[in-house]
Amino acid sequence: MDFFCYNKHIPVAGNYDVVVCGGGPAGFIAAIAAARSGAHTALIEQYGFLGGMATSGLVAPLSVFTYNGEKVIGGIPWEFCERLQAMGGGLIEKPLGNVAFEPELYKLCCQRMAIEAGVKLHLHSYLCGCECREGRIEAIFIDNKNGTEAIRAKVFIDATGDADLAHFALVPMQPSEGRPLQPMSTYFVLSGVDTSTPRMQQAMHHNRQGVNCHCEEIRSELISHKDEWGIPEFGGPWFCTTLQPGVVTVNMTRTAADATSAGDLTRAECELREQVFKMAGVLKEHFQEFKNSYVSAVAVQAGIRETRRICGAHTITGEEYVSAFRYPDSVSRGAHPIDIHVANGPAQNVTFLKTPAYVPYRALYAPGFPNLLVAGRCISADKTAFASLRVQASCMGTGQAAGEAAAMAAEGGLSVDGIDVSRLQERLRRLGAVIGGAQPPH
Repeated sequence: MDFFCYNKHIPVAGNYDVVVCGGGPAGFIAAIAAARSGAHTALIEQYGFLGGMATSGLVAPLSVFTYNGEKVIGGIPWEFCERLQAMGGGLIEKPLGNVAFEPELYKLCCQRMAIEAGVKLHLHSYLCGCECREGRIEAIFIDNKNGTEAIRAKVFIDATGDADLAHFALVPMQPSEGRPLQPMSTYFVLSGVDTSTPRMQQAMHHNRQGVNCHCEEIRSELISHKDEWGIPEFGGPWFCTTLQPGVVTVNMTRTAADATSAGDLTRAECELREQVFKMAGVLKEHFQEFKNSYVSAVAVQAGIRETRRICGAHTITGEEYVSAFRYPDSVSRGAHPIDIHVANGPAQNVTFLKTPAYVPYRALYAPGFPNLLVAGRCISADKTAFASLRVQASCMGTGQAAGEAAAMAAEGGLSVDGIDVSRLQERLRRLGAVIGGAQPPH
């Protein structure tokens, strides 16, 4: 491989207490939490809007906020859901607490909440590196229309989904555990759908606990006629209301890919876009509800289920997660089923939880990196626990914890592992977060 080497002066575009990289569900919640706690906060986002997988990937619904009749994720994430519903852009489905949404109002709601909190937005800015000395991040580098800029902060939060900042800082990552990455899927929106039929009414409302909400009738037909109809590998299908009449989001495309490889991601995006129109045509031709349907939107980017995760001070194991082990430093929870999609083929391995699980603060940082926290898909968990924690409500919960912890570390001039965790838990409870205490004695 040939190389070019060049030097350039990089201007410092800002100095902050807390900088959050990534404006998805974990990131925008983290930024709001930090800013509301008094930290001078910036949020870096590659697109011109916030929301991440919800808005660029059209991944719906937001799940899971309540379980066994009790709130699991509260505080700022739940405030967001209620504000979105009040705007006419969200539907909180009871009793499970999944939230269907209208993507454009989702963008507006999280933008409003971030700006109201005093968060400085750096949109259209792509994280491209960092300056790291003995594990401490001195500055991050972003590329945008201004060129390359540097941003300094006391504490950084990686909410990129792919652990990009942690990767640039050389944080150790979780091993592959001998299993391929979960496949990627590109969501799309179909308009002109007859959403009045019992089959569609049941399929597009995700409000049944302990049930995989894919449309089993359509799935069975697709599998039976896979070769005859020339159907590529698919999952589900899952349909979700957008709150607009006759309009649903569709999750059924899939391909195996490593989204941390630009080449593989490019191939996957092109392949998935072909699948979108193939699948839309199959639905239109063979299923009555879709006879007048058409593709009205395709996600800006493919939905990514799994890439990098840090090796943190503690790695959440599947055994801990399924048994709802209560850590002394619990800061968030999770209730989505353990949901492992097979890389090739329509199979999906689903394990429903008996009790909502817990997330320890130690899963949000790595030893030796004193001013870096992670949230969302970057957290320290094995493949089994991660297969539940990767969803949006759980990501929002860890974002809230990371934002509050970052503000505390910045305010006290402390390393992220040096803050008073009991004080962090108390501050989270005051926000409305649902967290557990210490494990009872045996």
